[in-house]
Amino acid sequence: MNWLRPLLLALATIFLALGLFLPIIRFERLYFFTETPSLVELVAALFREGDVALSMVVGLFSIVFPIVKLVGLTVQLSGRAADAGFFRRAMPHLSKWSMMDVMLVAIVVFAAKSSGLAVAVSQPGLWFYAASAIIAGLLPSLSRIGSGQN
Repeated sequence: MNWLRPLLLALATIFLALGLFLPIIRFERLYFFTETPSLVELVAALFREGDVALSMVVGLFSIVFPIVKLVGLTVQLSGRAADAGFFRRAMPHLSKWSMMDVMLVAIVVFAAKSSGLAVAVSQPGLWFYAASAIIAGLLPSLSRIGSGQN
């Protein structure tokens, strides 16, 4: 069981990177124009178009927050007691928001589909992103099982 946690952590990290940089959605407008932005490109486009507050919120919850969760899990699983104290206290609070990032991306997809201006189809980046969030959500419970805590 000791090999499973590092493997899942590595998969979550790889999946997050793929989820951030692979296209998450394909927009088809008027059957002629197709766009396939990644999550990072969507946040950058919001910022460029003047929606600074919205880009900051989306960037915080969909890019920064998952990275901080994975760093916290890495420190916690590494067993470095001095560094793990902060993350051990923070992880239960971060876990409460563990699927917020995926829900936010799903809302973007729903908004694009319901606007009627474009047809939106999910792309592999969305699935990698969701898989990363699910694995990161499961890792804290696996670490409690492995250490004998309940």
